[in-house]
Amino acid sequence: MNKRTDYLSWDEYFMAVALLSGLRSKDPNTQVGACVASAANKIIGVGYNGFPWGCSDDEFPWNREGNYLDTKYPYVCHAELNAILNSTARDLHDCRIYVALFPCNECSKVMIQSGIREVIYLSDKYSDTDSVRAAKIMFEKSGVRCRQFVPERESILVSFL
Repeated sequence: MNKRTDYLSWDEYFMAVALLSGLRSKDPNTQVGACVASAANKIIGVGYNGFPWGCSDDEFPWNREGNYLDTKYPYVCHAELNAILNSTARDLHDCRIYVALFPCNECSKVMIQSGIREVIYLSDKYSDTDSVRAAKIMFEKSGVRCRQFVPERESILVSFL
């Protein structure tokens, strides 16, 4: 008998973990997940976008528009930040991060400072924003590699039965 040939690649595996983590988000509009992987292909941290600990999902706003303090933006922690804060290692030198969306400039600073050397993203739908433009400039200047994950399969089915 030969081994299976349809197993997940490392990129598929870690991106799937990132996307699965995003399903934990309570955000009604955007569910983002992130997964930090070491050079030895071990998961170091996962995260999703949501409010900080102690900030109730029922008391803080999920609005995208309106007065700034009445929107989610000043309160939500992005998936990338949570994955780094949740990491089991303090030093993420030479790690890579898998993310559903290309990171914003604020998360990019945290990634660079933590030692992450590669960003693998699924979507770059906000590429025209100043936040993403700034992130790309910082990644280029700091030597952090970025590449888009192009799936070879349409979906991965997870069954509990």
